[in-house]
Amino acid sequence: MRALSIRQPWAWLIVQGHKPVENRDWAIKYRGPVLIHAGLTLSRKHYEDLELDMAVRMRIGLPAYEDLQRGGVVGVAEIVDCVDQSDSPWFTGPFGFVLARARPLPFFPCKGQLGFFDVPAEAVGLSNELVEAMAP
Repeated sequence: MRALSIRQPWAWLIVQGHKPVENRDWAIKYRGPVLIHAGLTLSRKHYEDLELDMAVRMRIGLPAYEDLQRGGVVGVAEIVDCVDQSDSPWFTGPFGFVLARARPLPFFPCKGQLGFFDVPAEAVGLSNELVEAMAP
């Protein structure tokens, strides 16, 4: 199954249903399920700045720095579109992957990569039925 590595706390915001757009510098044609991988990198300063911004601007409380899982799959979502314009407060462009049906999964450690990469769905406990149910 395809996976996309995203830094925390953005990965957490996506799988909790708060952030329906993932910004990238490149467009995609792919539509369908994608595992959300939380990258290893997260500086405490960056986290503290984002924590304040999320609380004030979006009224979202983030988990504690130590509680954000990193270095593995944290959830799954469906890519339903790729846009170059959006009214969403989460869109900063130049392209946004529009996400739907995002939800957390039990943490599965694995190494991330740039761009999309493959992770066997059964490795993270996803049944073929669930993967098929997520397909457009």
